[in-house]
Amino acid sequence: MASESITVGLLHPGSMGAAFGAQLVGQNVRVLWCTDGRSSRSRARADSASLEGVQDLGQLVARADVLLSLCPPAAAVAVAQHVAAGGFDGRLYIEANAITPHRVRTIAELLPGAVVVDGAVVGSPPVGGKQPTLYLAGDPHGCDKATELFAATDVKTKVLGAEAGAASALKLAYSSYQKASRVLAALAYGVADASGVADELLEIAGKRGGSYLTETGYIPKTASRAWRWGPELDDAAALLREVGLPDDLMRAASQVLSRWSDARERELTIAEALSLLHVDHDFGEHDEP
Repeated sequence: MASESITVGLLHPGSMGAAFGAQLVGQNVRVLWCTDGRSSRSRARADSASLEGVQDLGQLVARADVLLSLCPPAAAVAVAQHVAAGGFDGRLYIEANAITPHRVRTIAELLPGAVVVDGAVVGSPPVGGKQPTLYLAGDPHGCDKATELFAATDVKTKVLGAEAGAASALKLAYSSYQKASRVLAALAYGVADASGVADELLEIAGKRGGSYLTETGYIPKTASRAWRWGPELDDAAALLREVGLPDDLMRAASQVLSRWSDARERELTIAEALSLLHVDHDFGEHDEP
C-alpha cells in the first residue's frame, strides 16, 4: 500500500505529534486528529500542520488505517483504552510514547486484534531540518509498515527487533540520563547563582566539553517541559526497579520537576524558572538548626 493512500490518526497534536503529522502531510498522507476536548493551543498546532480534524475519537478510530500515539506518557494506557472501546482490529497502532515495556505490553493486550508496534522517539520534533529517530520493535510486518510510512520524511526509523518493549526500554534508558542530567544542571546552577559563584561554576564547566552546566539557557526549557518529563522519569524509575536497580535518583528528579508544574509551555527567564524551585523555609520539625 502506497503511503499516500493511508489515513493516519494522530493521538494527539502536541509539539512532537503535530510535527510528525506535518511530515506525513508533506508526503500527501491524510492525517486526522480528534478535536473533542482539545485546547486552543492544540488546534493552532493542528491547523499549522494542515491536519484534518474530526469531531470525536470514534470517527478517528473508524477512519484511520494507522493510529500514531504521541501523547503525555501518563495518558498512554488511557488513550489505548479509549481506542479499544471503539474497535481497532486488523490495523496498525504505533505506541510511540516514553513508557515502560510493561505498559507497552498492557496496551497490546488492550488491542488484541490490532498490530501494536512499540515505538520511541529520540531527538527534537522534526522541524527546521531536525531529524529525530523513531525506534521500532515488535511485529516485523508492523515495523515494516511504520518504516515505509516515514521513509521520505525527516523522521528516521530504526527497527530494534521483534521483541516489543525494546524501543521503550531504549528511550527510558536514554531519558534516565538526559532528562535527569538537565534537572541536576539546573539545581547546580541555581545553588551557585544563589551563592554568588555562578560565573565561576560556568568557567569550570566550560573547561569540560559538552557539559549541561554551561547550557543555562536550557533551564527555562526544562521548566516548561517538566509536566511531561516528570511522568517519563517516573516510568524510567519503574523500569530501573523492574530490573533490580535503585530508582531513588530518578524519583527525586521527577519530584524536582513537579515544582515546575505551573511552568507548562511558558516563556520564563532563568531567574523565574529557578524561583519556582525554591522551597518554603517553614520546615517545621525537620528544619535544620
